[in-house]
Amino acid sequence: MSRATTLLASFGISQFGDFIYLVAINVYLYQLTGSATAVAGLWIIGPFAALCTKFWAGSLIDRVDVRRWLIGTDFIRALLVALIPFLSTLPLIYLTLFALALVKAFFEPAATTYLTQLVPDTGRKTFNAYRGLITSSAFLIGPALAGLLLLVATTDVAIWMNAGSFVVSGVLLAFLPSVPRPPDVEKLRFTDVAADWRIVARFSRSNRFIIVIYVIGLLTMSLALAMDAQEVVFLQTVVGLSVTDYGLLISLTGIGSVLGGLTVARFSRRLSLKTLLVSGYLFVAIGYLIYATATSFLLVATGFILLGFFNAFSGTGFMTFYQNNVPDELMGRVTSLYGLGQSMLHIVLILFVGFTGDLFPLRFTVLTAACLLVGLSLLQSIAVLLPGKQLYFKEDLPAKHIS
Repeated sequence: MSRATTLLASFGISQFGDFIYLVAINVYLYQLTGSATAVAGLWIIGPFAALCTKFWAGSLIDRVDVRRWLIGTDFIRALLVALIPFLSTLPLIYLTLFALALVKAFFEPAATTYLTQLVPDTGRKTFNAYRGLITSSAFLIGPALAGLLLLVATTDVAIWMNAGSFVVSGVLLAFLPSVPRPPDVEKLRFTDVAADWRIVARFSRSNRFIIVIYVIGLLTMSLALAMDAQEVVFLQTVVGLSVTDYGLLISLTGIGSVLGGLTVARFSRRLSLKTLLVSGYLFVAIGYLIYATATSFLLVATGFILLGFFNAFSGTGFMTFYQNNVPDELMGRVTSLYGLGQSMLHIVLILFVGFTGDLFPLRFTVLTAACLLVGLSLLQSIAVLLPGKQLYFKEDLPAKHIS
């Protein structure tokens, strides 16, 4: 098995486990407490943990052997998840989930850095396409597997399966080579964090085009997430669909994502980065616009399939552009610090969309968000198609602009 295949298998197994866990932990908490509020509290833990760690996590990641770090986080997550069924009080469960979210906040930028170091420049687009395909498949199949498990077993079994997936993921990573930091890199000190912020700021000023593309991508993700947070309420109260309809729509979105992932994976060598970015962002935005204006199941389904399909395009293009243009030795810090801003924006936008939904008709709020998303996508497309920016989209010789 090649390095890329082993890395894909490692990430894929843990992602399938994550989607099984997502269903299982919601059911487990509701069975334990009988409180919808207790379940809703799950969605606050992740962003809060990110705010506590991301301002310094990248400084640490850029100074360690990332593969060892990923293996360690996989085993720590396995232990924390395995403990959950043995906890009987809500505060202990929340504390464990918070610790789990802290570890995950380190895992994500570390994974981005490691795959950038391990996967050859010319193979990143294909690798990202297959990784997106695996994520889409996990999104579609994971909850179904969780539902099947809950029918034949208990939530404890489903949670322990997730713990097992982390163990398998960590074992697979152990077969991959290390990409150690240069020997002259010192261990992290407290004073280094502020210095790293200045380094990222200096890089951002010197490479404005890269940061513009990156930040617009993060803004579109945050805006889409804010709309997704009101999805159930919008579809049931405004469009008039049932819970069964909603479940079918989620399945259709998953099918669209899988088909999009297959398309990008199959034609990744023929689809340029510009094509992926422009078509991906524009059609995802159009999909959300159709959803925001829909008055029937058919129209909502059309929008969901469209945005699901082209999410694979935008996701692959965005990640490959980022990996090709941000230096490996800065990637952990750039990912974490901009991720900190994204986490704060997530919270603000979700609260804002929910708050304005109480002041104005929900259709108006969702449509306004969708129009903003279209505007951002047009801005992204114009930036990508600017003449004289070809250097940033070359795939045979990535432009690592270090300043």
